Amino acid sequence: MEKPKYKRVLIKLSGEALIGDKEYGISPDTVNYMAHEVKSVFDLKVQTAVVIGGGNIFRGVEASVKGIERTTADYMGMLATVINALALQSVLERMDVPTRVQSAIDMRELAEPYIRRKAIRHLEKNRVVIFAAGTGNPYFTTDTAAALRAMEINAEIIFKATKVDGVYSEDPMINPKAKKFAQITYLDVLKKNLTVMDSTAITLCMDNNLPIMVFSINKAGSLKKAVLGGKVGSIVTAS
Repeated sequence: MEKPKYKRVLIKLSGEALIGDKEYGISPDTVNYMAHEVKSVFDLKVQTAVVIGGGNIFRGVEASVKGIERTTADYMGMLATVINALALQSVLERMDVPTRVQSAIDMRELAEPYIRRKAIRHLEKNRVVIFAAGTGNPYFTTDTAAALRAMEINAEIIFKATKVDGVYSEDPMINPKAKKFAQITYLDVLKKNLTVMDSTAITLCMDNNLPIMVFSINKAGSLKKAVLGGKVGSIVTAS
């Protein structure tokens, strides 16, 4: 059996990634693909936690610009992450992967309330834990939730699965000549205002020396390769 580099990880999935070829919503084929990628890590006996965004259904910041009060819009965005978490849980369990959804907003009919010690116990029992509803507070993104939950469960690294294959000096979709960084520091990410994670999440990781690996989720097998210690995407560290 292949030996993973990490024992406990947190995977940050963007909600937009679940759209697939649709304009909005959830693509069943894409959720199935994402679940297979998560299962590949679970099969390595790595304790696996997931934070998933809700941008495929609702984006609080955009809605607040269009007239919905910001706090209300953010709560609506948190509910969207619960929908995505339940979809991912359903597919994972169909693949015989034991999964628990923990929500920062109490909704006991759908998910467990977030309790740190219980989450860690699930991981120790080799259950995938999906953290939903962000931090449970408005004005905080799911990036910040990922950084916070990763530190609370003592994860060794955050895997940020995105549409691009690493950290670039500019958006490579706009400028094909943008420079890709194989490794970059937290401070440089903040100084250059690079769109890795929001500044609160980066600062949290920097203060607690928690590395972030950014890679493309669209390349099948990349997540497993990263967990095994292979060179994938870009890594953000202290030095």
